[in-house]
Amino acid sequence: MTSPRQTPEPHGHDQDHSPHGHGSAHGSHGAHGHGSAHESHGSHGSHGHGPAHGSHGHSHSHSHGPATPASRHLRRVIAAILIPFATAVAVGLVVLWPGGTPPHERTGVGFDRQTEQGKVVAVQHVDCASVNAGQVPPTGDTSTPAGREAVNAQQGECTKATIEVTSGPEKGRTFTEIVQPDAPRQLHQDQGVVVAYAPDAPRDLQYSVTDVNRKLPLAVLAAIFAVAVVAVGRMKGVMALIALVVSFLILTFFILPAILQGSNPLVVAVVGSSAIMLIALYMCHGLSARTSVAVLGTLISLLLTGLLGSVFIGWASLSGNTDDNTGLIHGLYPEIDMSGLLLAGVIIGSLGVLDDVTVTQTSAVWELNQADPGMGPRALYRAGIRIGRDHIASVVNTLMLAYAGAALPLLLLFSIAQSSMGTVANSELVAEEIVRTLVGSIGLVAAVPLTTVLAALVVSADRKGAEGRPGADAGKPAAVRGGRRRRAK
Repeated sequence: MTSPRQTPEPHGHDQDHSPHGHGSAHGSHGAHGHGSAHESHGSHGSHGHGPAHGSHGHSHSHSHGPATPASRHLRRVIAAILIPFATAVAVGLVVLWPGGTPPHERTGVGFDRQTEQGKVVAVQHVDCASVNAGQVPPTGDTSTPAGREAVNAQQGECTKATIEVTSGPEKGRTFTEIVQPDAPRQLHQDQGVVVAYAPDAPRDLQYSVTDVNRKLPLAVLAAIFAVAVVAVGRMKGVMALIALVVSFLILTFFILPAILQGSNPLVVAVVGSSAIMLIALYMCHGLSARTSVAVLGTLISLLLTGLLGSVFIGWASLSGNTDDNTGLIHGLYPEIDMSGLLLAGVIIGSLGVLDDVTVTQTSAVWELNQADPGMGPRALYRAGIRIGRDHIASVVNTLMLAYAGAALPLLLLFSIAQSSMGTVANSELVAEEIVRTLVGSIGLVAAVPLTTVLAALVVSADRKGAEGRPGADAGKPAAVRGGRRRRAK
Protein backbone atom coordinates (compact mmCIF):
# COMPACT_ATOMS: atom_id res chain seq x y z
CA MET A 1 0.00 0.00 0.00
CA THR A 2 1.47 3.37 -0.96
CA SER A 3 1.59 6.20 1.52
CA PRO A 4 -0.97 8.95 0.82
CA ARG A 5 1.79 11.55 1.33
CA GLN A 6 3.91 10.12 -1.46
CA THR A 7 5.05 12.63 -4.06
CA PRO A 8 3.54 12.67 -7.56
CA GLU A 9 4.74 10.07 -10.02
CA PRO A 10 7.20 12.33 -11.96
CA HIS A 11 9.12 13.20 -8.78
CA GLY A 12 9.29 9.58 -7.58
CA HIS A 13 10.50 8.59 -11.03
CA ASP A 14 13.18 11.28 -10.96
CA GLN A 15 14.53 10.02 -7.68
CA ASP A 16 14.50 6.50 -9.09
CA HIS A 17 17.14 7.33 -11.68
CA SER A 18 19.42 9.72 -9.83
CA PRO A 19 23.19 9.32 -10.25
CA HIS A 20 23.34 7.53 -6.91
CA GLY A 21 20.64 5.05 -7.93
CA HIS A 22 18.81 3.94 -4.84
CA GLY A 23 21.57 5.38 -2.75
CA SER A 24 20.08 8.84 -2.94
CA ALA A 25 16.96 7.66 -1.17
CA HIS A 26 18.97 6.15 1.62
CA GLY A 27 21.39 9.00 1.51
CA SER A 28 18.82 11.47 2.70
CA HIS A 29 19.00 9.70 6.07
CA GLY A 30 22.50 8.29 6.05
CA ALA A 31 25.95 8.94 4.59
CA HIS A 32 24.75 11.57 2.13
CA GLY A 33 22.75 13.43 4.72
CA HIS A 34 24.47 16.81 4.30
CA GLY A 35 24.31 16.76 0.54
CA SER A 36 20.63 15.96 0.57
CA ALA A 37 20.02 18.66 3.10
CA HIS A 38 21.66 21.28 0.89
CA GLU A 39 19.73 20.02 -2.09
CA SER A 40 16.50 20.21 -0.16
CA HIS A 41 17.33 23.71 0.97
CA GLY A 42 18.20 24.81 -2.54
CA SER A 43 14.85 23.75 -3.95
CA HIS A 44 12.73 24.55 -0.96
CA GLY A 45 11.20 27.59 -2.52
CA SER A 46 9.77 25.76 -5.46
CA HIS A 47 8.99 22.36 -3.96
CA GLY A 48 8.17 22.75 -0.32
CA HIS A 49 9.79 19.60 1.08
CA GLY A 50 11.88 19.06 -2.04
CA PRO A 51 13.78 15.90 -2.84
CA ALA A 52 13.79 14.78 0.78
CA HIS A 53 10.08 14.21 0.51
CA GLY A 54 10.60 12.41 -2.78
CA SER A 55 13.03 10.09 -1.00
CA HIS A 56 10.40 9.35 1.60
CA GLY A 57 7.88 8.38 -1.07
CA HIS A 58 10.44 6.23 -2.84
CA SER A 59 11.20 4.22 0.29
CA HIS A 60 7.50 3.48 0.71
CA SER A 61 7.25 2.03 -2.77
CA HIS A 62 10.24 -0.20 -2.00
CA SER A 63 8.64 -1.76 1.04
CA HIS A 64 5.84 -3.34 -0.94
CA GLY A 65 7.46 -4.79 -4.05
CA PRO A 66 9.61 -3.84 -7.02
CA ALA A 67 9.91 -0.06 -7.25
CA THR A 68 10.49 0.09 -10.98
CA PRO A 69 9.30 -2.07 -13.86
CA ALA A 70 11.75 -4.38 -15.57
CA SER A 71 13.87 -2.87 -18.30
CA ARG A 72 12.61 -3.29 -21.86
CA HIS A 73 15.49 -5.60 -22.81
CA LEU A 74 14.87 -7.83 -19.80
CA ARG A 75 11.15 -8.02 -20.54
CA ARG A 76 11.97 -9.13 -24.09
CA VAL A 77 14.33 -11.86 -22.87
CA ILE A 78 11.79 -13.22 -20.38
CA ALA A 79 8.98 -13.03 -22.94
CA ALA A 80 11.15 -14.87 -25.50
CA ILE A 81 11.41 -17.77 -23.04
CA LEU A 82 7.97 -17.83 -21.42
CA ILE A 83 5.68 -17.00 -24.37
CA PRO A 84 6.72 -20.07 -26.41
CA PHE A 85 6.44 -22.18 -23.26
CA ALA A 86 2.96 -20.86 -22.44
CA THR A 87 1.93 -21.35 -26.07
CA ALA A 88 3.12 -24.98 -25.99
CA VAL A 89 1.14 -25.55 -22.77
CA ALA A 90 -2.01 -24.08 -24.35
CA VAL A 91 -1.56 -26.25 -27.45
CA GLY A 92 -1.05 -29.30 -25.24
CA LEU A 93 -4.27 -28.54 -23.36
CA VAL A 94 -6.20 -28.28 -26.62
CA VAL A 95 -4.71 -31.43 -28.15
CA LEU A 96 -5.02 -33.60 -25.06
CA TRP A 97 -8.28 -32.16 -23.74
CA PRO A 98 -10.66 -35.09 -23.05
CA GLY A 99 -14.35 -35.13 -23.84
CA GLY A 100 -15.07 -36.33 -20.32
CA THR A 101 -14.53 -39.43 -18.22
CA PRO A 102 -15.16 -42.53 -20.37
CA PRO A 103 -18.21 -44.56 -19.27
CA HIS A 104 -17.86 -48.11 -17.94
CA GLU A 105 -19.92 -50.79 -16.23
CA ARG A 106 -19.58 -50.62 -12.46
CA THR A 107 -17.88 -53.65 -10.91
CA GLY A 108 -19.31 -53.15 -7.42
CA VAL A 109 -15.81 -53.47 -5.93
CA GLY A 110 -14.17 -50.89 -3.68
CA PHE A 111 -14.80 -47.32 -4.82
CA ASP A 112 -16.39 -48.59 -8.03
CA ARG A 113 -19.83 -49.00 -6.45
CA GLN A 114 -23.06 -47.14 -6.92
CA THR A 115 -23.77 -45.15 -3.77
CA GLU A 116 -26.68 -43.19 -2.39
CA GLN A 117 -27.25 -41.02 0.66
CA GLY A 118 -29.05 -42.32 3.75
CA LYS A 119 -29.99 -41.41 7.31
CA VAL A 120 -30.21 -43.41 10.54
CA VAL A 121 -33.86 -43.08 11.60
CA ALA A 122 -33.90 -45.58 14.48
CA VAL A 123 -31.36 -47.36 16.70
CA GLN A 124 -32.12 -50.43 18.81
CA HIS A 125 -29.73 -52.32 21.07
CA VAL A 126 -30.16 -56.09 20.82
CA ASP A 127 -28.41 -59.22 22.03
CA CYS A 128 -25.72 -60.25 19.53
CA ALA A 129 -26.63 -63.93 19.84
CA SER A 130 -30.16 -63.23 18.58
CA VAL A 131 -29.06 -61.43 15.41
CA ASN A 132 -26.02 -63.61 14.64
CA ALA A 133 -27.76 -66.97 15.04
CA GLY A 134 -26.79 -68.04 11.53
CA GLN A 135 -23.06 -67.85 12.22
CA VAL A 136 -20.90 -70.82 13.20
CA PRO A 137 -21.12 -71.38 16.98
CA PRO A 138 -18.01 -70.25 18.85
CA THR A 139 -15.49 -72.86 19.90
CA GLY A 140 -14.10 -70.71 22.68
CA ASP A 141 -10.69 -70.60 21.00
CA THR A 142 -9.65 -66.92 20.89
CA SER A 143 -6.04 -67.52 19.82
CA THR A 144 -6.89 -66.70 16.19
CA PRO A 145 -8.65 -63.63 14.70
CA ALA A 146 -11.43 -65.85 13.29
CA GLY A 147 -12.04 -67.40 16.69
CA ARG A 148 -12.18 -64.05 18.42
CA GLU A 149 -14.66 -62.73 15.84
CA ALA A 150 -16.87 -65.79 16.27
CA VAL A 151 -16.94 -65.37 20.04
CA ASN A 152 -17.67 -61.64 19.82
CA ALA A 153 -20.49 -62.29 17.35
CA GLN A 154 -22.33 -64.34 20.01
CA GLN A 155 -21.59 -62.16 23.01
CA GLY A 156 -22.34 -58.61 24.06
CA GLU A 157 -24.88 -56.06 22.81
CA CYS A 158 -25.14 -55.23 19.11
CA THR A 159 -26.75 -52.21 17.45
CA LYS A 160 -29.66 -52.71 15.06
CA ALA A 161 -29.97 -49.52 12.99
CA THR A 162 -32.82 -48.68 10.64
CA ILE A 163 -31.55 -46.73 7.63
CA GLU A 164 -33.69 -44.63 5.30
CA VAL A 165 -32.43 -44.03 1.75
CA THR A 166 -32.63 -40.27 1.08
CA SER A 167 -31.51 -40.13 -2.56
CA GLY A 168 -31.82 -42.08 -5.77
CA PRO A 169 -34.78 -43.81 -7.46
CA GLU A 170 -35.79 -45.65 -4.25
CA LYS A 171 -35.74 -42.63 -1.99
CA GLY A 172 -37.69 -43.38 1.21
CA ARG A 173 -36.91 -47.09 1.27
CA THR A 174 -35.64 -48.44 4.61
CA PHE A 175 -33.38 -51.35 5.54
CA THR A 176 -31.65 -52.60 8.69
CA GLU A 177 -27.95 -52.73 9.48
CA ILE A 178 -26.42 -54.79 12.30
CA VAL A 179 -23.32 -53.23 13.91
CA GLN A 180 -21.12 -55.45 16.05
CA PRO A 181 -20.00 -54.07 19.45
CA ASP A 182 -16.32 -54.12 18.43
CA ALA A 183 -16.89 -52.45 15.04
CA PRO A 184 -14.70 -49.32 14.55
CA ARG A 185 -17.68 -47.32 13.28
CA GLN A 186 -20.87 -47.15 15.37
CA LEU A 187 -24.16 -45.66 14.13
CA HIS A 188 -26.21 -43.06 15.97
CA GLN A 189 -29.71 -41.64 15.70
CA ASP A 190 -30.15 -39.02 12.88
CA GLN A 191 -26.63 -39.68 11.58
CA GLY A 192 -26.06 -39.23 7.85
CA VAL A 193 -24.55 -42.24 6.09
CA VAL A 194 -23.41 -43.35 2.65
CA VAL A 195 -25.04 -46.55 1.43
CA ALA A 196 -23.90 -48.86 -1.35
CA TYR A 197 -26.52 -50.04 -3.83
CA ALA A 198 -26.18 -53.38 -5.62
CA PRO A 199 -29.13 -53.67 -8.05
CA ASP A 200 -28.27 -57.26 -9.02
CA ALA A 201 -28.31 -58.55 -5.43
CA PRO A 202 -31.41 -60.03 -3.69
CA ARG A 203 -33.76 -57.27 -2.58
CA ASP A 204 -32.99 -57.65 1.12
CA LEU A 205 -29.25 -57.32 0.42
CA GLN A 206 -29.27 -54.50 -2.13
CA TYR A 207 -28.36 -51.76 0.36
CA SER A 208 -25.60 -51.62 2.95
CA VAL A 209 -23.87 -48.86 4.90
CA THR A 210 -20.35 -48.20 3.63
CA ASP A 211 -19.42 -44.91 5.31
CA VAL A 212 -20.72 -41.92 7.25
CA ASN A 213 -21.60 -38.57 5.72
CA ARG A 214 -18.86 -36.06 6.59
CA LYS A 215 -19.90 -33.22 4.29
CA LEU A 216 -20.91 -30.79 7.04
CA PRO A 217 -17.70 -30.90 9.14
CA LEU A 218 -15.58 -30.81 5.98
CA ALA A 219 -17.51 -27.79 4.66
CA VAL A 220 -17.13 -25.97 7.99
CA LEU A 221 -13.39 -26.70 8.05
CA ALA A 222 -13.04 -25.46 4.46
CA ALA A 223 -14.90 -22.26 5.37
CA ILE A 224 -12.61 -21.67 8.36
CA PHE A 225 -9.59 -22.21 6.10
CA ALA A 226 -10.91 -19.74 3.50
CA VAL A 227 -11.67 -17.10 6.15
CA ALA A 228 -8.21 -17.49 7.69
CA VAL A 229 -6.47 -17.20 4.30
CA VAL A 230 -8.44 -14.06 3.35
CA ALA A 231 -8.08 -12.47 6.81
CA VAL A 232 -4.30 -12.81 6.78
CA GLY A 233 -3.55 -12.65 3.05
CA ARG A 234 -6.28 -10.14 2.11
CA MET A 235 -6.35 -9.68 -1.67
CA LYS A 236 -3.50 -12.12 -2.22
CA GLY A 237 -5.39 -14.60 -0.08
CA VAL A 238 -8.45 -14.21 -2.31
CA MET A 239 -6.33 -14.77 -5.41
CA ALA A 240 -4.71 -17.80 -3.79
CA LEU A 241 -8.12 -19.34 -3.17
CA ILE A 242 -9.15 -18.68 -6.78
CA ALA A 243 -5.90 -20.26 -7.97
CA LEU A 244 -6.63 -23.27 -5.74
CA VAL A 245 -10.04 -23.68 -7.37
CA VAL A 246 -8.49 -23.40 -10.85
CA SER A 247 -5.88 -26.04 -9.95
CA PHE A 248 -8.63 -28.37 -8.76
CA LEU A 249 -10.62 -27.81 -11.95
CA ILE A 250 -7.60 -28.60 -14.16
CA LEU A 251 -6.94 -31.75 -12.14
CA THR A 252 -10.59 -32.86 -12.30
CA PHE A 253 -11.53 -31.93 -15.85
CA PHE A 254 -8.20 -32.39 -17.67
CA ILE A 255 -5.57 -34.51 -15.94
CA LEU A 256 -7.74 -37.34 -14.61
CA PRO A 257 -10.06 -37.80 -17.63
CA ALA A 258 -7.15 -37.51 -20.10
CA ILE A 259 -5.27 -40.30 -18.32
CA LEU A 260 -8.41 -42.47 -18.23
CA GLN A 261 -8.87 -41.95 -21.98
CA GLY A 262 -5.46 -43.45 -22.64
CA SER A 263 -3.19 -40.39 -23.01
CA ASN A 264 0.37 -40.76 -21.74
CA PRO A 265 0.23 -40.00 -17.97
CA LEU A 266 3.63 -38.30 -18.01
CA VAL A 267 2.73 -35.94 -20.88
CA VAL A 268 -0.64 -35.16 -19.32
CA ALA A 269 0.98 -34.46 -15.94
CA VAL A 270 3.62 -32.16 -17.48
CA VAL A 271 1.04 -30.16 -19.47
CA GLY A 272 -1.45 -29.98 -16.60
CA SER A 273 1.18 -29.08 -13.99
CA SER A 274 2.60 -26.39 -16.26
CA ALA A 275 -0.86 -24.88 -16.73
CA ILE A 276 -1.46 -24.92 -12.97
CA MET A 277 1.96 -23.34 -12.38
CA LEU A 278 1.45 -20.50 -14.86
CA ILE A 279 -2.08 -19.68 -13.70
CA ALA A 280 -1.40 -19.97 -9.97
CA LEU A 281 1.88 -18.04 -9.87
CA TYR A 282 0.84 -15.16 -12.10
CA MET A 283 -2.61 -14.95 -10.51
CA CYS A 284 -1.22 -14.83 -6.96
CA HIS A 285 1.95 -12.79 -7.51
CA GLY A 286 1.21 -10.64 -10.55
CA LEU A 287 2.64 -10.39 -14.05
CA SER A 288 6.18 -9.25 -13.24
CA ALA A 289 9.83 -10.15 -13.73
CA ARG A 290 9.91 -11.47 -10.18
CA THR A 291 7.10 -13.95 -10.87
CA SER A 292 8.63 -14.91 -14.21
CA VAL A 293 11.88 -15.86 -12.49
CA ALA A 294 9.92 -18.06 -10.07
CA VAL A 295 8.16 -19.68 -13.05
CA LEU A 296 11.48 -20.39 -14.78
CA GLY A 297 13.00 -21.83 -11.60
CA THR A 298 9.95 -24.04 -11.07
CA LEU A 299 10.00 -25.23 -14.68
CA ILE A 300 13.67 -26.21 -14.62
CA SER A 301 13.26 -27.99 -11.28
CA LEU A 302 10.18 -29.86 -12.55
CA LEU A 303 12.13 -31.06 -15.59
CA LEU A 304 14.91 -32.31 -13.32
CA THR A 305 12.37 -34.04 -11.07
CA GLY A 306 10.72 -35.74 -14.04
CA LEU A 307 14.08 -36.91 -15.43
CA LEU A 308 15.26 -38.35 -12.10
CA GLY A 309 11.86 -39.95 -11.47
CA SER A 310 11.86 -41.64 -14.86
CA VAL A 311 15.38 -43.02 -14.36
CA PHE A 312 14.88 -44.39 -10.83
CA ILE A 313 11.34 -45.71 -11.30
CA GLY A 314 12.62 -47.76 -14.24
CA TRP A 315 15.85 -48.76 -12.47
CA ALA A 316 14.03 -49.87 -9.31
CA SER A 317 11.43 -51.77 -11.41
CA LEU A 318 8.50 -50.02 -9.75
CA SER A 319 5.25 -51.09 -11.39
CA GLY A 320 3.01 -48.51 -9.69
CA ASN A 321 0.50 -51.30 -8.92
CA THR A 322 0.92 -51.77 -5.18
CA ASP A 323 -2.49 -51.74 -3.50
CA ASP A 324 -6.17 -52.48 -4.03
CA ASN A 325 -6.90 -49.08 -5.58
CA THR A 326 -4.15 -49.22 -8.20
CA GLY A 327 -5.04 -52.87 -8.86
CA LEU A 328 -8.66 -51.87 -9.49
CA ILE A 329 -7.55 -49.08 -11.86
CA HIS A 330 -5.34 -51.53 -13.78
CA GLY A 331 -8.20 -54.02 -13.96
CA LEU A 332 -10.68 -51.44 -15.27
CA TYR A 333 -8.25 -49.69 -17.64
CA PRO A 334 -5.42 -52.10 -18.49
CA GLU A 335 -4.11 -49.72 -21.16
CA ILE A 336 -2.99 -47.19 -18.52
CA ASP A 337 0.76 -47.23 -17.93
CA MET A 338 0.87 -47.63 -14.12
CA SER A 339 4.57 -46.74 -13.82
CA GLY A 340 3.88 -43.64 -15.89
CA LEU A 341 1.00 -42.86 -13.54
CA LEU A 342 3.43 -43.13 -10.62
CA LEU A 343 5.81 -40.68 -12.31
CA ALA A 344 2.92 -38.31 -13.02
CA GLY A 345 2.08 -38.37 -9.33
CA VAL A 346 5.68 -37.51 -8.44
CA ILE A 347 5.60 -34.46 -10.74
CA ILE A 348 2.22 -33.19 -9.56
CA GLY A 349 3.13 -33.75 -5.91
CA SER A 350 6.42 -31.87 -6.29
CA LEU A 351 4.83 -28.86 -7.97
CA GLY A 352 3.07 -27.52 -4.88
CA VAL A 353 6.21 -27.41 -2.74
CA LEU A 354 8.36 -26.17 -5.65
CA ASP A 355 6.11 -23.12 -6.03
CA ASP A 356 6.72 -22.27 -2.39
CA VAL A 357 10.50 -22.62 -2.66
CA THR A 358 10.94 -20.67 -5.90
CA VAL A 359 8.64 -17.80 -4.94
CA THR A 360 10.32 -17.48 -1.53
CA GLN A 361 13.83 -17.45 -3.00
CA THR A 362 12.91 -14.94 -5.69
CA SER A 363 11.27 -12.61 -3.18
CA ALA A 364 14.28 -12.91 -0.87
CA VAL A 365 16.70 -11.81 -3.62
CA TRP A 366 14.44 -8.89 -4.61
CA GLU A 367 14.18 -7.71 -1.01
CA LEU A 368 17.94 -8.01 -0.53
CA ASN A 369 18.45 -5.86 -3.62
CA GLN A 370 16.03 -3.24 -2.30
CA ALA A 371 17.69 -3.22 1.12
CA ASP A 372 21.16 -2.77 -0.42
CA PRO A 373 21.01 -1.68 -4.08
CA GLY A 374 24.81 -1.73 -4.27
CA MET A 375 25.00 -5.53 -4.02
CA GLY A 376 26.25 -7.25 -7.14
CA PRO A 377 24.92 -10.56 -8.49
CA ARG A 378 27.53 -12.60 -6.60
CA ALA A 379 26.73 -10.92 -3.28
CA LEU A 380 23.00 -11.30 -3.91
CA TYR A 381 23.46 -15.00 -4.62
CA ARG A 382 25.51 -15.58 -1.48
CA ALA A 383 22.97 -13.82 0.71
CA GLY A 384 20.03 -15.53 -0.98
CA ILE A 385 21.54 -19.01 -0.76
CA ARG A 386 22.02 -18.57 3.00
CA ILE A 387 18.27 -18.06 3.27
CA GLY A 388 17.69 -21.00 0.93
CA ARG A 389 19.73 -23.39 3.07
CA ASP A 390 17.36 -22.82 5.98
CA HIS A 391 14.45 -23.41 3.62
CA ILE A 392 15.99 -26.66 2.33
CA ALA A 393 16.48 -28.04 5.84
CA SER A 394 12.87 -27.43 6.84
CA VAL A 395 11.27 -28.57 3.55
CA VAL A 396 13.17 -31.87 3.31
CA ASN A 397 12.30 -32.73 6.91
CA THR A 398 8.68 -31.79 6.23
CA LEU A 399 8.46 -34.20 3.28
CA MET A 400 9.88 -37.10 5.27
CA LEU A 401 7.57 -36.52 8.24
CA ALA A 402 4.56 -36.10 5.94
CA TYR A 403 5.20 -39.52 4.41
CA ALA A 404 5.87 -41.14 7.80
CA GLY A 405 2.60 -39.75 9.14
CA ALA A 406 0.58 -40.94 6.13
CA ALA A 407 2.20 -44.39 6.17
CA LEU A 408 2.11 -44.88 9.94
CA PRO A 409 -0.30 -47.91 9.86
CA LEU A 410 1.89 -49.59 7.23
CA LEU A 411 5.04 -48.93 9.26
CA LEU A 412 3.29 -50.39 12.32
CA LEU A 413 2.56 -53.59 10.38
CA PHE A 414 6.24 -53.92 9.46
CA SER A 415 7.16 -53.29 13.09
CA ILE A 416 4.74 -55.98 14.28
CA ALA A 417 6.28 -58.41 11.80
CA GLN A 418 9.72 -57.45 13.18
CA SER A 419 11.00 -56.83 9.66
CA SER A 420 14.45 -55.32 9.23
CA MET A 421 14.85 -51.83 7.77
CA GLY A 422 16.33 -53.32 4.61
CA THR A 423 13.34 -55.61 4.14
CA VAL A 424 10.91 -52.78 4.72
CA ALA A 425 12.68 -50.43 2.30
CA ASN A 426 12.96 -53.12 -0.36
CA SER A 427 9.22 -53.84 -0.48
CA GLU A 428 7.65 -52.15 -3.51
CA LEU A 429 5.01 -50.41 -1.41
CA VAL A 430 7.65 -48.57 0.64
CA ALA A 431 10.28 -48.30 -2.12
CA GLU A 432 7.72 -46.46 -4.25
CA GLU A 433 7.29 -43.82 -1.56
CA ILE A 434 11.04 -43.61 -0.94
CA VAL A 435 11.67 -42.89 -4.62
CA ARG A 436 8.79 -40.40 -4.68
CA THR A 437 10.07 -38.56 -1.59
CA LEU A 438 13.76 -38.52 -2.52
CA VAL A 439 13.23 -37.53 -6.15
CA GLY A 440 10.90 -34.72 -5.06
CA SER A 441 13.40 -33.62 -2.41
CA ILE A 442 16.27 -33.51 -4.93
CA GLY A 443 14.12 -31.31 -7.16
CA LEU A 444 13.40 -29.01 -4.23
CA VAL A 445 17.05 -28.81 -3.22
CA ALA A 446 18.06 -28.01 -6.80
CA ALA A 447 15.37 -25.34 -7.05
CA VAL A 448 17.05 -23.19 -4.39
CA PRO A 449 20.39 -22.46 -6.12
CA LEU A 450 18.77 -22.43 -9.58
CA THR A 451 16.16 -19.85 -8.65
CA THR A 452 18.62 -17.80 -6.59
CA VAL A 453 21.06 -17.58 -9.51
CA LEU A 454 18.30 -16.60 -11.93
CA ALA A 455 16.92 -13.97 -9.54
CA ALA A 456 20.36 -12.46 -8.86
CA LEU A 457 21.15 -12.22 -12.57
CA VAL A 458 17.75 -10.76 -13.43
CA VAL A 459 17.88 -8.17 -10.64
CA SER A 460 21.37 -7.06 -11.73
CA ALA A 461 20.38 -6.94 -15.41
CA ASP A 462 17.23 -5.04 -14.51
CA ARG A 463 19.26 -2.50 -12.56
CA LYS A 464 21.68 -1.97 -15.44
CA GLY A 465 18.78 -1.71 -17.88
CA ALA A 466 17.13 0.90 -15.68
CA GLU A 467 20.32 2.97 -15.57
CA GLY A 468 20.57 2.97 -19.37
CA ARG A 469 16.89 3.56 -19.99
CA PRO A 470 16.04 6.61 -22.09
CA GLY A 471 15.10 9.51 -19.88
CA ALA A 472 17.23 8.27 -16.98
CA ASP A 473 19.04 11.64 -16.85
CA ALA A 474 15.77 13.24 -15.97
CA GLY A 475 16.14 11.73 -12.51
CA LYS A 476 19.23 13.80 -11.63
CA PRO A 477 18.86 16.35 -8.83
CA ALA A 478 18.14 19.93 -9.77
CA ALA A 479 21.62 21.12 -8.73
CA VAL A 480 23.26 18.70 -11.18
CA ARG A 481 21.02 19.50 -14.13
CA GLY A 482 21.25 23.19 -13.49
CA GLY A 483 18.44 25.69 -12.94
CA ARG A 484 15.38 25.42 -10.78
CA ARG A 485 12.60 22.94 -11.39
CA ARG A 486 9.10 24.23 -11.76
CA ARG A 487 6.49 23.36 -9.20
CA ALA A 488 4.62 20.17 -10.12
CA LYS A 489 1.00 20.74 -10.92
